[in-house]
Amino acid sequence: MNEFRELLLIKITLPIYVVVIGFEFFYSHYKNRNLYSTKGVLANTYLMLLNMGLDVIIRGICLLVLNYFYQFHFVSLLALPLLYWFTLIIAEDFMYYWLHRIDHYCRFFWAVHVTHHSSEEFNLTVGFRSSVFQPLYRFIYFIPLTLFGFDAVDIMFAYSATQIFGILVHTQTVNKLGFLEYIIVTPSHHRVHHGSNVKYLDKNMGMFLIIWDKLFGTFQAEEKDEPVKYGLTTNIKTVNPLTIVFHEWKNIFKDMRKKVSLKEKWMYIFGPPGWSHDGSTKTSNQLRAEFKLRKSKEWQN
Repeated sequence: MNEFRELLLIKITLPIYVVVIGFEFFYSHYKNRNLYSTKGVLANTYLMLLNMGLDVIIRGICLLVLNYFYQFHFVSLLALPLLYWFTLIIAEDFMYYWLHRIDHYCRFFWAVHVTHHSSEEFNLTVGFRSSVFQPLYRFIYFIPLTLFGFDAVDIMFAYSATQIFGILVHTQTVNKLGFLEYIIVTPSHHRVHHGSNVKYLDKNMGMFLIIWDKLFGTFQAEEKDEPVKYGLTTNIKTVNPLTIVFHEWKNIFKDMRKKVSLKEKWMYIFGPPGWSHDGSTKTSNQLRAEFKLRKSKEWQN
């Protein structure tokens, strides 16, 4: 049943992807914006295939784990299909928000997720630039959903459906969408998420709904006087396939060789990205604090 659903999703979405990517490609050239490069598209495709391959390999394990916890569920909405699916989509998006947020605030998981942010381009194919190893732990965040009576197959399907939406917001050709900016994740919101500007770091974590970011303090609107600079605060400047996937792991091992305390070694692995014992690198919060202080001094002068 799950395979049929996913096959149906692919049949429906593949023509949509072809049309919208083709439109954005030709429109960007018409406007002399050149949003696409051959190297960028190939890198995005490569990461997508690695992620999909790993996802297929461990899919059975994920379903087994989720089904195991499902037997302990203490409530069920199966008798109310509309309420069941509406609640599942909202709940799955909520759990994804926390998955995504931890990916940004814990360096160990950021080393996985950074591949998605390492492109200095921003176009629809960047939506396929997957966090290769995320399938190894993503399902853990969905275990609480099984306890609320959501079937494992339905959870995986809901994730796939919202991920389709998440891919389509990776575009520079759609402006702000009026009242929808208050409810769902729009292209404008997600452009901010991919920005390396200090103001935009670690913002707008939602996949489908933006309300989680507004509730939990990670929302930032796209501002006209702050054009988005895509990529990382320190870009890798290469499309080497191994470097793209493993560059942050390499940096972690390099930091672990420093002569520091066990607590500091722990922070280099599980602390926020950018943390350093000597201030040689900064976290996003530290960078924001410095930015605000600098702006305050400029205003006073």
